[in-house]
Amino acid sequence: MGGLWVDFGYLIGATMFIIGLRKLSSPATARNGNLWAAAGMGIAIVLAMVEPLTGPGNYLWIFGGLAIGGILGWLMAMRVQMTAMPQLVSLFNGFGGACAVLLAMVELYNGYEAQSFSQGSILIAMLTLVIGGVAFTGSVLAFLKLDGRVNDSTVTLPGHTYINIIFGLVTFGGLVYFTIFPEQFNVTVLIIAIVWSLVYGWSFVAPIGGADMPVVISLLNSFSGLSGAAAGLIYGNRMMLIGGILVGASGTILTVLMCNAMNRSLWNVIIGGFGGGGSSSASADGDVREISVNDAAILMYYADSVVFVPGYGLAVAQAQKTVKELDDLLEANGVEVRYAIHPVAGRMPGHMNVLLAEADVPYPKLLDLDDANSFLGQATVAVIIGANDVVNPAAETDPGSPIYGMPVLKVWNAQHVIVMKRSMAAGYAGIQNPLFFHAKNRMLFGDAKKRLQDLVTEVKGMG
Repeated sequence: MGGLWVDFGYLIGATMFIIGLRKLSSPATARNGNLWAAAGMGIAIVLAMVEPLTGPGNYLWIFGGLAIGGILGWLMAMRVQMTAMPQLVSLFNGFGGACAVLLAMVELYNGYEAQSFSQGSILIAMLTLVIGGVAFTGSVLAFLKLDGRVNDSTVTLPGHTYINIIFGLVTFGGLVYFTIFPEQFNVTVLIIAIVWSLVYGWSFVAPIGGADMPVVISLLNSFSGLSGAAAGLIYGNRMMLIGGILVGASGTILTVLMCNAMNRSLWNVIIGGFGGGGSSSASADGDVREISVNDAAILMYYADSVVFVPGYGLAVAQAQKTVKELDDLLEANGVEVRYAIHPVAGRMPGHMNVLLAEADVPYPKLLDLDDANSFLGQATVAVIIGANDVVNPAAETDPGSPIYGMPVLKVWNAQHVIVMKRSMAAGYAGIQNPLFFHAKNRMLFGDAKKRLQDLVTEVKGMG
């Protein structure tokens, strides 16, 4: 009877997972979605504790792990700045992968000691180990890149693409061999497999550039989910299996969607290349026209509509609340304000959405790529804040450009364009942006937050 109640509880918990995931699809219900999913996880934890135990000391380990993990998770979530959310997400992905590695390590060692391996059990356990190891060290490296502690040049080796291909082939070969001959598995193989998977994860992420981190985080998230699902198969735990499948599937779908948004294949992202073309056949040159803070404020204050285009520079400057203050002042004067959001702007999926949500920007003001491009055609002023490649017209006009074919925000269709930027430096693609020299564009150089604060001061003086 107890087993029946446990299964029923798992069904309720899994249903709450699905409801939570559904609610996460909208910012209006995302907070409740988190609570639903957390409650489902709480049910899963309680049920795991009331199932048959293997020894009297298990409760100490369970409550000890819950206490340590709960305290660390709470402290990290409470202390992290919204601008550092990509780093936190990367770490959480890594923790999931590390957990899968530890579970697989224990099961593989126990199976070797008892000589009880079947072909299916060793395959699942080794898949858990490999996927979890890649997710762990890959996520750690992603965290270090996002946090500015390492750069691409220090971790990328010549011929890195071929190194990763060799890693993949050897990993596949090892999985096939030990599935066919499980009796050949021993402790030495286990140690080699652990080290191999951890090094593979580091090598996997090393050549991927910082601007591709949204795709990488989503992909590593799917790896973490898949490793959790595989661990669920090892232990016969339905909640681990269902939760892992949901995370793995959603991460995979999001990865594909973001690759489509950049008009690039996942393979192209993984090998570290940007775009499929050669070097640009056209160079961007011309006169750069600057605009003063006062003139920019006047232009926005008397506009019918203003579209803000946030990018990674907004996150670095932590200027989301300042732009919201400017938004409020403009709307008080009758200006229609919207935000154009590119799918891969920032350093994690939904990065700009998260930043603007922290500043209490109403979600209906956020326009996706298609709606934003429609609105830009009738906008008075488009203000780009720290974005570059996602507003580069070369993506449409220059077949030789590395970003040719990537859908971009067509800010040049607005009547006036203001680019807020520290300098004329190129974006991640390494090419100059012809928008900077466009007849409609004016450059407002300086730190984004400082310039926005100056604009707020000017607009207040006009009221």
